[in-house]
Amino acid sequence: MVRVLAVASEAYPLVKTGGLADAVGALPGALAAQGVEVMTLLPGYRAVLAAFGRGSTVLDLPDLFGGPARILTSRRVPGILALDAPHLFDRPGGPYVAPGGGEWGDNAVRFAALGRAAAAFAQAQRIDVLHAHDWQAGLVPAYLRFAPRRIPCLFTIHNMAYQGKFPAAVFPLLGLPPAAFARDGLEYYGAVGFLKAGLWFADAINTVSPSYAEEILTAEGGMGLDGLLRGRAEDLHGILNGLDVADWDPAGDAALAARFSATDPAPRAANKAALQARFGLAVDAKVPLVAFVGRLAWQKGADLLIEAAPALMQGGAQLALLGSGEAALEHACRRFAAAHEGRAGAFIGFDEGLARLVYGGADMLVVPSRFEPCGLAQLAALRYGAVPVVARTGGLNDTVIDASPMALAAGCATGIQVAPGRADALAAGLRRALALFSDAPTWRAMQANGMATDVSWGPSAARYAALLKGLAARHG
Repeated sequence: MVRVLAVASEAYPLVKTGGLADAVGALPGALAAQGVEVMTLLPGYRAVLAAFGRGSTVLDLPDLFGGPARILTSRRVPGILALDAPHLFDRPGGPYVAPGGGEWGDNAVRFAALGRAAAAFAQAQRIDVLHAHDWQAGLVPAYLRFAPRRIPCLFTIHNMAYQGKFPAAVFPLLGLPPAAFARDGLEYYGAVGFLKAGLWFADAINTVSPSYAEEILTAEGGMGLDGLLRGRAEDLHGILNGLDVADWDPAGDAALAARFSATDPAPRAANKAALQARFGLAVDAKVPLVAFVGRLAWQKGADLLIEAAPALMQGGAQLALLGSGEAALEHACRRFAAAHEGRAGAFIGFDEGLARLVYGGADMLVVPSRFEPCGLAQLAALRYGAVPVVARTGGLNDTVIDASPMALAAGCATGIQVAPGRADALAAGLRRALALFSDAPTWRAMQANGMATDVSWGPSAARYAALLKGLAARHG
C-alpha cells in the first residue's frame, strides 16, 4: 500500500468554491481501490474545524509563521487532516477572500504555512508521496526539496489562470534558503510564484485533461509558464477528472423532483417541468430548455452566451441561467431574462440543489468556456441526460463527442462542440442543437449515449495510481 498525503486548499464537502474541491474530495476514494491510501491536509478554516469537533493532535508546530499550530485528525471526518492555525485561518469569509471583498492580505503566508506543515508532517510520518493541488499548495515541493529526507511530490494544475504571484518582499517570511529565490526556483519576473514553484520543484506534474496538458505548452495556454512546462514535457501528464458517481446519481438524487435512470428515463420529464416553474418559464415539455450553470466570468464565456442567446429565442427555445460572478455579467443575465419574461430566467447566486435540478431537467447544458482545464458541469450533464453544447477546448474536447454526420451515423454522438471564444460559432452550435432536438429519435439516442458514458473516476484513478506508485518506487 502506497501512502499519499494530498495537500489542498479545499475539498468537498467540507469547503468548496469550485471544481478543485470536487476533485480533491472524490479522488482518494477512487484511489483506495487501486492500492493507494490517501490522507488529505486542509487548512483549518472555521467550517473544517466545526466538522472535526475536538479532534486529536498528530503533530505540534509551536511556531508556524508567527503563531502556534497543530495538525489534527478526527474520527468524524475520516481521511482528512486539518491544519489548526488560528492566527491564519480562524476568520470569517471565504478561503481566499475577506467578507468585504478582496483577497486576504496575508494569503502568501497562509498558504506557505500549509505547504510547510505538509512537509513537516511527511517528514515525521511514513509518507511515500505528496500530492499537491494548485498554487495554494505550490510550495509543498519547494519545502520538500530542502528537507532532510527526500520525499517525491506530484503537483496537479487545476487552472493555470490562478498562479499565486506575490511581491518579492514575502520571500524572507517563507523560511526557505536564499538559493530558492532564483530563476530555477520561486522567482517569477521579480516576484514569488507559488504555481511556478510547484512546477519547478515537483518530481512529476499533471493537469486535469489530456487536451489541457497540450494547451498549456503553448504561449496562450501556458500564461507565462509555457517555457518551463515545455522544458518539463516528459514529466507532464494529462489525467481527466471524474465524478463521484455514487453522489452524482439521478436514480438516487434527493435534489431532483423525480428520480430516473438510463434504463428508466421517463420520470425525467417531471424535472423539466419543475425547472421551468422554478425559473418562471412556461411549463411545456415540447419546448427545448437550454441551461447554463457556472461562474459568470470571462473564462466561462458567459458573455458569449448572452451575445448568442437571441438565436435561442429565435429558435423557440427557453433559457435558464444559474450562477454568479462579475457584476456586469450578472446584470446582463438579469436584463436578458427581464426582456424575455416567460422564456428566459436568471438565478444569480449558487444553489447546489438547483444546479442538480438543472442537470436533471434541462434538455441542453451550454458550457461556452474560452478555456477549460477539465470541467465537471458537462460530466454531470452527461450523467443526468442533459445534452452538452460545449466549446472545443480542454476537457470539454476530451469528454463530449460532437454530433457530426459521421458520429451520428456511427451512433456515438453525445453532444455538440463549437469553436471557443466566438459568439457566432456558439450561436451556430445552438441552432444545430435545436435542429437535432426536433428529431426526437436522434435526440433520445444522444441522451442515452451520454448517460451510458463512463464519467467516473475509475479509469483516471488507475492512471493516478500508476503515477504515484512509480514516484514511490523511484524514490523509495
